[in-house]
Amino acid sequence: MFVLSRDGLPLMPCHPARARALLARGRAAVARHTPFTIRLKDRRRADAEVSGVELRIDPGSRGTGLALTETRSRMSPDGEAVTVRRGLVAIELRHRGPQIHQAMVRRAGYRRRRRSAGLRYRPPRFTNRVRRPGWLAPSRCAYCGASGVPLNIDHIRARARGGTDRPANLLLACVPCNQAKAARPVEDFLAHRPGRLAAVLDRLRPSLGDSAAMNATRARLILGLEGTGLPVRSWPASLTSANRTSAGLAKSHTLDALCVGPLGLGEGGAIVRRATSVYVFAATGRGSYARTTPDRYGFPRLLRPRQKRHQGFASGDLVRATVRKGRWAGVRTGRVSVRSTGRHSVATPLGRFNAAHENLLLLQRADGFTYSWRGESECGE
Repeated sequence: MFVLSRDGLPLMPCHPARARALLARGRAAVARHTPFTIRLKDRRRADAEVSGVELRIDPGSRGTGLALTETRSRMSPDGEAVTVRRGLVAIELRHRGPQIHQAMVRRAGYRRRRRSAGLRYRPPRFTNRVRRPGWLAPSRCAYCGASGVPLNIDHIRARARGGTDRPANLLLACVPCNQAKAARPVEDFLAHRPGRLAAVLDRLRPSLGDSAAMNATRARLILGLEGTGLPVRSWPASLTSANRTSAGLAKSHTLDALCVGPLGLGEGGAIVRRATSVYVFAATGRGSYARTTPDRYGFPRLLRPRQKRHQGFASGDLVRATVRKGRWAGVRTGRVSVRSTGRHSVATPLGRFNAAHENLLLLQRADGFTYSWRGESECGE
């Protein structure tokens, strides 16, 4: 559990049993419900001693791993003092980048549809692009080699399967091949033409989007950390991967964060403990600026209310609902989606139900994140 001092500064995290004992004795109060945090009443930060605790960060373009560790010394079987690392808390922070990207792709699709339908909208900007002298358009289908026929632009990896519009994912295909392939994987479509399949896959160079994002944010991240006044040290990603492999750990952001920094594996150092449960903090934003809800063609379908708070609640707030009768009778905790009528919708792990605002108790204001748990064994790329 997370612990704050009397003056609101972070202290050493504690076990849930220890937190319950402090709350029962009146030495602490609940400062935050999600993630659960207590605040001590009788200890300031200056009176506490926190030694050997470090925060290790493994940044990524789609997610960031954070590991709070403690470094200790112990005696090896040979009677020598070695340094070991204990993982205390593991957090996976999921960014909003993919969510924003999908929203922009959907908005671009609305624009393309309106243009192709001949509806009133601004003209496409790419009509002003110029071509170099002597440029000739390709005139051959990449799938069957047909020439002298109308050609279409086709996505090697279909957008329906996560493909993008980057040039490396685009090629020319005749109309029959384009319709026959549709959204199928190119490996299935060209399975009977291995030579043609190899030529097409050779065009699929790996995307550098994630690397570009990290190069753009690495310096800014270090600068922001140095602003805290605490000592900051950087560590190459290649050495982190080597530490993880040597320690025999699986691949995940949180385990990468645990392996950041020198381990001294050749000198008897080791990771003797890692967190079995991982906090998952997913960035969701604080709502939308849009004042209309679009239909599937991108045109306004209905107006949204200009105010975001109704009867003292805003969408995303953590509430406790007390329902006295019906299918959802009982007391449940969940996130609320507000309506101007005052009958709000509450989302819980068991489902979503409606409750009047008089039966809701505000536990925590929305902060732009959702919180959950996962086991470390459920980790992935």
